[in-house]
Amino acid sequence: MLILFILFAVFILFYINKLTNTLCLVREIPEDRQTKVFRTINVLITILLISSYIEILFT
Repeated sequence: MLILFILFAVFILFYINKLTNTLCLVREIPEDRQTKVFRTINVLITILLISSYIEILFT
């Protein structure tokens, strides 16, 4: 189950980064702020995925 969840998490992170890139292009966010946007979204999605895995593990 761990392998399946890791593959799912990698797919989710890849797709979220793709959507974030589209957001940065549409909103015309400057290059210097894009790194902060990507970092913030990646950290929040990682926290969400870890908490989801822990919830699945203990349920």
